[in-house]
Amino acid sequence: MRIATWNVNSLKARLPRVEEWLDYAKPDVLCMQETKLSDATFPTMAFSALGYESAHHGSGQWNGVAILSKVGIDDVVDGFCEGIEADQDTRLISATCGGVRISSVYVPNGRSLDDPHYQYKLSWFDRLRSHLDTTCDPDTPVAVCGDFNVAPEDRDVWDPKRFRNTTHTSQAERDALQRLEDWGLQDAFRAIHQEDRLYTYWDYRAGDFHMHRGMRIDLILATKPLVERVTYALVDRFARKGKQPSDHAPLFVDVQ
Repeated sequence: MRIATWNVNSLKARLPRVEEWLDYAKPDVLCMQETKLSDATFPTMAFSALGYESAHHGSGQWNGVAILSKVGIDDVVDGFCEGIEADQDTRLISATCGGVRISSVYVPNGRSLDDPHYQYKLSWFDRLRSHLDTTCDPDTPVAVCGDFNVAPEDRDVWDPKRFRNTTHTSQAERDALQRLEDWGLQDAFRAIHQEDRLYTYWDYRAGDFHMHRGMRIDLILATKPLVERVTYALVDRFARKGKQPSDHAPLFVDVQ
């Protein structure tokens, strides 16, 4: 199974690029973030024509998450499970695809360390951990995929000095990510690329992509039963090139 994640930064603007990528990369499952669409405007038929079932959770204009699958899509849950404080935004959707419990997540950005949005981000991570505690078993195949808006380590940003006292690299954010790993998730990309400094996001400005000034903030976190079967992982930089790309590149892993 090929499991992929991609922050498309507006599916309305990027649909032709996504269709092109699906045609050549052929993922079995694709998690998307920042669709910026409502459920009513999500292009279900376009993806159906390519052989994908889909589930979408979005309210329009901002945020929005989706899962596309060629291996079935069952038990769809929008947002956090019952009993956990509901999110004000549309940032989480989960489904079972090909025997794997898959979630597409778009973690809040945080904006700055003194912004209320930063505390919202940390709270969101705590609720995600509670959601996993309630709905998933770390001894079964689980993959949480998406834009986590956290670079796990200093090697995951192009210049750690430039990110001091900022979001995406603060200790509290990394601790929140670590709590997900403590639950039983592992960084599937690092199962293959243990030393490489590869990124998934580059700012549109100042030629950052061409200067390799990026961040690795898009992750596929998976339980041991999946990670042990990962045979290949790739950040598809080609999809970040050309006309009207997203500022993120798709990431995928192959599970044998």
